[in-house]
Amino acid sequence: MPLLTILDETSNGSILHRLELEISQEMLSVRELIARRVQDEVATYNERQGGMFQGLVQPTESERELNGYRLRPHQRIDAEQQVYRALEAFQQNGFFVLVNDRQVESLDDEVWLGDGATASFLKLTPLVGG
Repeated sequence: MPLLTILDETSNGSILHRLELEISQEMLSVRELIARRVQDEVATYNERQGGMFQGLVQPTESERELNGYRLRPHQRIDAEQQVYRALEAFQQNGFFVLVNDRQVESLDDEVWLGDGATASFLKLTPLVGG
């Protein structure tokens, strides 16, 4: 099964977080890619049951910290709700997705995720005072 490398990057190219995701299909829609990524990071957090959540979007009832989000001890994250929040954030330009260095525009775009593929998520931060 091919491994997809997923990078969370800043606009200047600094890598904030890196993860690898097993993908059984070579072609996926951007919607499916985001959902798989979010479901994987939520499952990883819920198995650990605590610590810092380093996810694509901030869970409800969490506090933002320097390198992620802190939840109450032993609080589980709802994967379905996180997927919904992530898809909504993509549609509202909360982050951009580049697959194999090409920006995708729509959740319905089909992308190739075969061996050696990369997906970069560029989170946007609001300007202070604007």
